Amino acid sequence: MKNKKRILIIIFAYNAESTIENVLHRISKKTINEASEIIVADDASQDNTSDIARKYKKNNNFKKLKIIKHLKNKGYGGNQKWGYKYAIKHKFDIVVMLHGDAQYPPEYVHSIIEPILLENADFVFGSRMMGHPLKGGMPLYKFFGNKFLTFVENFILHTNLSEFHSGFRAYSIKALKDIPFNKNSDDFHFDSEIIIQLVIAKNKIKEFAIPTRYGIEKCYVNPVFYGLNILKILGQYLLNKLNVRKYEKFNVKNES
Repeated sequence: MKNKKRILIIIFAYNAESTIENVLHRISKKTINEASEIIVADDASQDNTSDIARKYKKNNNFKKLKIIKHLKNKGYGGNQKWGYKYAIKHKFDIVVMLHGDAQYPPEYVHSIIEPILLENADFVFGSRMMGHPLKGGMPLYKFFGNKFLTFVENFILHTNLSEFHSGFRAYSIKALKDIPFNKNSDDFHFDSEIIIQLVIAKNKIKEFAIPTRYGIEKCYVNPVFYGLNILKILGQYLLNKLNVRKYEKFNVKNES
Protein backbone atom coordinates (compact mmCIF):
# COMPACT_ATOMS: atom_id res chain seq x y z
CA MET A 1 0.00 0.00 0.00
CA LYS A 2 1.34 3.40 -0.97
CA ASN A 3 2.16 5.64 2.00
CA LYS A 4 0.90 3.02 4.42
CA LYS A 5 0.08 4.52 7.81
CA ARG A 6 1.71 3.12 10.92
CA ILE A 7 -1.08 2.08 13.27
CA LEU A 8 -0.67 1.34 16.97
CA ILE A 9 -3.43 -0.36 18.96
CA ILE A 10 -3.14 -0.04 22.73
CA ILE A 11 -5.27 -2.18 25.01
CA PHE A 12 -5.32 -0.34 28.33
CA ALA A 13 -5.83 -2.92 31.03
CA TYR A 14 -6.11 -3.12 34.80
CA ASN A 15 -7.05 -6.32 36.63
CA ALA A 16 -8.48 -7.71 33.40
CA GLU A 17 -7.51 -11.37 33.76
CA SER A 18 -11.09 -12.53 33.12
CA THR A 19 -11.47 -10.57 29.86
CA ILE A 20 -8.08 -9.88 28.26
CA GLU A 21 -7.95 -13.16 26.32
CA ASN A 22 -11.42 -12.50 24.93
CA VAL A 23 -10.39 -9.01 23.78
CA LEU A 24 -7.27 -10.33 22.04
CA HIS A 25 -9.17 -13.20 20.42
CA ARG A 26 -11.74 -10.82 18.93
CA ILE A 27 -9.19 -8.67 17.09
CA SER A 28 -9.74 -9.56 13.45
CA LYS A 29 -7.04 -10.79 11.07
CA LYS A 30 -7.68 -7.72 8.94
CA THR A 31 -6.95 -5.46 11.91
CA ILE A 32 -3.83 -7.44 12.82
CA ASN A 33 -2.59 -7.08 9.24
CA GLU A 34 -3.28 -3.32 9.26
CA ALA A 35 -1.62 -2.70 12.62
CA SER A 36 2.10 -2.13 12.97
CA GLU A 37 2.04 -3.00 16.66
CA ILE A 38 -0.49 -4.02 19.32
CA ILE A 39 0.26 -3.39 22.99
CA VAL A 40 -1.36 -4.56 26.19
CA ALA A 41 -0.55 -1.74 28.60
CA ASP A 42 -1.07 -3.37 31.99
CA ASP A 43 -1.35 -0.66 34.63
CA ALA A 44 0.32 -2.62 37.45
CA SER A 45 -2.53 -5.10 37.75
CA GLN A 46 -2.75 -7.15 40.92
CA ASP A 47 -3.95 -10.20 39.02
CA ASN A 48 -2.67 -12.33 36.11
CA THR A 49 -3.59 -9.98 33.25
CA SER A 50 -0.07 -9.83 31.82
CA ASP A 51 0.61 -13.55 32.27
CA ILE A 52 -2.57 -14.46 30.41
CA ALA A 53 -1.74 -12.02 27.61
CA ARG A 54 1.80 -13.46 27.30
CA LYS A 55 0.41 -16.99 27.19
CA TYR A 56 -2.05 -15.96 24.48
CA LYS A 57 0.78 -14.40 22.47
CA LYS A 58 2.87 -17.56 22.68
CA ASN A 59 0.04 -19.99 21.94
CA ASN A 60 -1.15 -17.99 18.93
CA ASN A 61 2.24 -16.89 17.57
CA PHE A 62 1.00 -13.30 17.87
CA LYS A 63 4.20 -11.60 16.75
CA LYS A 64 2.82 -8.05 16.67
CA LEU A 65 1.63 -8.23 20.27
CA LYS A 66 3.72 -6.63 23.01
CA ILE A 67 2.85 -6.84 26.70
CA ILE A 68 4.07 -4.03 28.94
CA LYS A 69 3.32 -4.04 32.66
CA HIS A 70 3.96 -0.83 34.56
CA LEU A 71 5.74 -1.28 37.87
CA LYS A 72 3.57 1.39 39.47
CA ASN A 73 -0.08 2.16 38.79
CA LYS A 74 -0.32 5.27 36.63
CA GLY A 75 -4.10 5.67 36.77
CA TYR A 76 -6.52 5.52 33.86
CA GLY A 77 -5.44 8.86 32.45
CA GLY A 78 -1.81 8.29 33.32
CA ASN A 79 -1.74 5.03 31.39
CA GLN A 80 -3.11 6.84 28.35
CA LYS A 81 -0.47 9.56 28.66
CA TRP A 82 2.19 6.87 28.63
CA GLY A 83 0.60 5.23 25.57
CA TYR A 84 0.27 8.40 23.51
CA LYS A 85 3.81 9.50 24.35
CA TYR A 86 4.98 6.05 23.23
CA ALA A 87 3.03 6.44 19.97
CA ILE A 88 4.59 9.84 19.29
CA LYS A 89 8.10 8.71 20.22
CA HIS A 90 7.95 5.70 17.92
CA LYS A 91 6.53 7.71 15.02
CA PHE A 92 3.17 6.04 14.55
CA ASP A 93 0.50 7.82 12.50
CA ILE A 94 -2.62 6.58 14.29
CA VAL A 95 -3.21 5.23 17.77
CA VAL A 96 -6.30 3.26 18.80
CA MET A 97 -7.47 3.10 22.40
CA LEU A 98 -9.22 -0.12 23.44
CA HIS A 99 -10.25 -1.25 26.92
CA GLY A 100 -9.06 -4.56 28.29
CA ASP A 101 -12.39 -5.26 30.01
CA ALA A 102 -14.17 -6.21 26.74
CA GLN A 103 -16.74 -3.45 27.15
CA TYR A 104 -15.89 -2.07 23.69
CA PRO A 105 -15.80 -4.07 20.42
CA PRO A 106 -12.36 -5.01 19.01
CA GLU A 107 -14.20 -6.07 15.84
CA TYR A 108 -14.76 -2.38 15.01
CA VAL A 109 -11.11 -1.27 15.00
CA HIS A 110 -11.00 -0.96 11.20
CA SER A 111 -14.13 1.21 11.26
CA ILE A 112 -12.65 3.55 13.85
CA ILE A 113 -9.40 4.15 11.96
CA GLU A 114 -10.90 4.45 8.47
CA PRO A 115 -11.94 8.15 8.68
CA ILE A 116 -8.40 9.04 9.78
CA LEU A 117 -6.88 6.93 7.00
CA LEU A 118 -9.09 8.79 4.53
CA GLU A 119 -8.08 12.11 6.15
CA ASN A 120 -11.71 12.89 6.98
CA ALA A 121 -11.08 13.10 10.73
CA ASP A 122 -8.40 13.71 13.34
CA PHE A 123 -10.23 11.94 16.15
CA VAL A 124 -12.85 9.18 15.94
CA PHE A 125 -14.77 7.44 18.68
CA GLY A 126 -17.35 4.71 18.90
CA SER A 127 -20.52 6.01 20.50
CA ARG A 128 -22.73 3.78 22.59
CA MET A 129 -25.37 6.49 22.81
CA MET A 130 -25.96 6.43 19.04
CA GLY A 131 -27.02 2.80 19.39
CA HIS A 132 -29.06 1.03 22.07
CA PRO A 133 -27.06 1.30 25.30
CA LEU A 134 -29.83 0.14 27.61
CA LYS A 135 -30.34 -3.02 25.57
CA GLY A 136 -26.62 -3.63 25.96
CA GLY A 137 -26.89 -3.57 29.72
CA MET A 138 -25.88 0.01 30.50
CA PRO A 139 -27.20 0.76 34.01
CA LEU A 140 -29.88 3.45 34.15
CA TYR A 141 -27.80 5.72 36.37
CA LYS A 142 -24.95 5.61 33.85
CA PHE A 143 -27.31 6.19 30.94
CA PHE A 144 -28.90 9.30 32.46
CA GLY A 145 -25.57 10.50 33.87
CA ASN A 146 -24.02 10.20 30.41
CA LYS A 147 -26.95 12.06 28.85
CA PHE A 148 -26.80 14.89 31.40
CA LEU A 149 -23.04 15.40 31.26
CA THR A 150 -23.00 15.22 27.47
CA PHE A 151 -25.76 17.84 27.29
CA VAL A 152 -23.79 20.19 29.54
CA GLU A 153 -20.54 19.56 27.64
CA ASN A 154 -22.19 20.18 24.27
CA PHE A 155 -23.81 23.37 25.57
CA ILE A 156 -20.58 24.82 26.93
CA LEU A 157 -18.32 23.70 24.08
CA HIS A 158 -20.82 24.43 21.28
CA THR A 159 -20.51 20.89 19.99
CA ASN A 160 -23.07 18.31 18.96
CA LEU A 161 -21.61 14.99 20.05
CA SER A 162 -23.74 12.05 21.14
CA GLU A 163 -21.43 11.35 24.09
CA PHE A 164 -18.09 12.39 25.57
CA HIS A 165 -17.50 9.29 27.66
CA SER A 166 -16.70 6.47 25.28
CA GLY A 167 -13.46 4.57 25.86
CA PHE A 168 -13.15 3.34 22.28
CA ARG A 169 -11.14 5.94 20.36
CA ALA A 170 -8.68 6.57 17.56
CA TYR A 171 -6.40 9.61 17.34
CA SER A 172 -4.18 10.89 14.60
CA ILE A 173 -0.72 11.37 16.04
CA LYS A 174 -0.54 14.78 14.37
CA ALA A 175 -3.53 15.91 16.46
CA LEU A 176 -2.02 14.54 19.66
CA LYS A 177 1.24 16.36 19.03
CA ASP A 178 -0.63 19.69 18.96
CA ILE A 179 -2.32 19.39 22.36
CA PRO A 180 -0.82 19.28 25.90
CA PHE A 181 -2.52 16.00 26.90
CA ASN A 182 0.32 15.43 29.39
CA LYS A 183 -1.19 18.26 31.49
CA ASN A 184 -4.45 16.37 31.91
CA SER A 185 -5.62 14.34 34.89
CA ASP A 186 -4.36 10.83 35.62
CA ASP A 187 -7.95 9.96 36.55
CA PHE A 188 -10.97 8.99 34.47
CA HIS A 189 -11.95 12.51 33.41
CA PHE A 190 -8.81 12.56 31.23
CA ASP A 191 -11.18 11.39 28.47
CA SER A 192 -13.22 14.60 28.58
CA GLU A 193 -10.21 16.87 29.01
CA ILE A 194 -8.61 15.57 25.83
CA ILE A 195 -11.84 16.11 23.87
CA ILE A 196 -11.97 19.70 25.11
CA GLN A 197 -8.39 20.18 23.91
CA LEU A 198 -9.24 18.73 20.50
CA VAL A 199 -12.26 21.01 20.24
CA ILE A 200 -10.17 24.09 21.12
CA ALA A 201 -7.63 23.02 18.46
CA LYS A 202 -10.50 22.76 15.94
CA ASN A 203 -9.75 19.17 15.06
CA LYS A 204 -12.18 17.18 12.95
CA ILE A 205 -14.15 14.79 15.15
CA LYS A 206 -16.20 11.85 13.89
CA GLU A 207 -18.35 9.37 15.77
CA PHE A 208 -20.20 6.21 14.82
CA ALA A 209 -22.52 3.80 16.57
CA ILE A 210 -21.13 0.78 18.41
CA PRO A 211 -22.90 -1.92 20.43
CA THR A 212 -22.93 -1.55 24.20
CA ARG A 213 -21.79 -4.42 26.38
CA TYR A 214 -21.80 -4.51 30.16
CA GLY A 215 -20.71 -7.74 31.78
CA ILE A 216 -19.38 -8.88 35.14
CA GLU A 217 -16.21 -6.80 34.96
CA LYS A 218 -15.53 -4.53 37.90
CA CYS A 219 -15.97 -0.81 37.35
CA TYR A 220 -13.41 1.41 39.07
CA VAL A 221 -15.20 4.69 38.32
CA ASN A 222 -16.97 6.47 41.18
CA PRO A 223 -19.90 8.03 39.26
CA VAL A 224 -20.40 10.92 41.70
CA PHE A 225 -16.76 11.99 41.75
CA TYR A 226 -16.53 11.45 38.01
CA GLY A 227 -19.50 13.72 37.33
CA LEU A 228 -18.23 16.41 39.69
CA ASN A 229 -14.81 16.30 38.02
CA ILE A 230 -16.42 16.76 34.59
CA LEU A 231 -18.31 19.82 35.83
CA LYS A 232 -15.09 21.11 37.42
CA ILE A 233 -13.07 20.91 34.20
CA LEU A 234 -15.90 22.60 32.27
CA GLY A 235 -15.71 25.43 34.80
CA GLN A 236 -11.95 25.60 34.30
CA TYR A 237 -12.48 25.72 30.54
CA LEU A 238 -14.87 28.68 30.90
CA LEU A 239 -12.52 30.54 33.25
CA ASN A 240 -9.68 29.98 30.79
CA LYS A 241 -11.78 31.10 27.82
CA LEU A 242 -12.88 34.27 29.64
CA ASN A 243 -9.27 35.00 30.70
CA VAL A 244 -10.27 34.93 34.36
CA ARG A 245 -7.80 32.18 35.18
CA LYS A 246 -5.42 30.36 32.89
CA TYR A 247 -4.89 26.59 32.82
CA GLU A 248 -1.91 25.12 30.98
CA LYS A 249 -3.93 22.16 29.73
CA PHE A 250 -6.18 24.54 27.79
CA ASN A 251 -3.31 26.50 26.29
CA VAL A 252 -4.00 25.00 22.88
CA LYS A 253 -3.21 26.54 19.52
CA ASN A 254 -6.04 26.75 17.01
CA GLU A 255 -6.48 27.94 13.45
CA SER A 256 -8.64 30.95 14.22
